Amino acid sequence: MFSPAVQSMLDLHGYPVVGQDNLDDFLQQHEDVVLFFTDLAKPLPETADVAVILPELAKAFPGRFTVAVVAHDEQHKLHKRYRFRTWPTLVFLRHGQYLGAVSKVQDWSVYLQEIEAILASEPSEPPRITATGAGLASSAG
Repeated sequence: MFSPAVQSMLDLHGYPVVGQDNLDDFLQQHEDVVLFFTDLAKPLPETADVAVILPELAKAFPGRFTVAVVAHDEQHKLHKRYRFRTWPTLVFLRHGQYLGAVSKVQDWSVYLQEIEAILASEPSEPPRITATGAGLASSAG
């Protein structure tokens, strides 16, 4: 079950919900994808903000990526694949390969800069999780 803001975004924009059972098929059908990881156990205040911002980002980058929302009960499983630190997070992929991520709410100009850099980057491995958190910054891979 998604928070009301995320459910409203899904209803209004018709974004697909993906999980382990359909993610790979979805990624094969779309070149550049952003996966919206909303939150884990409880709704986070920033999740509602990102649910409003994400459709605007899609408009700011017309045709540059396809949006999907990670199924609520699949978030933890898929998090292990992309290894980001905080929720909510937007994970960018090209042909299913990791490009980068933007976590939490950012200023509009930061979103535009980060996403442009991410989309211009080459696929790489997601950041490694370390004891100090090194390599977990939300930016282009």
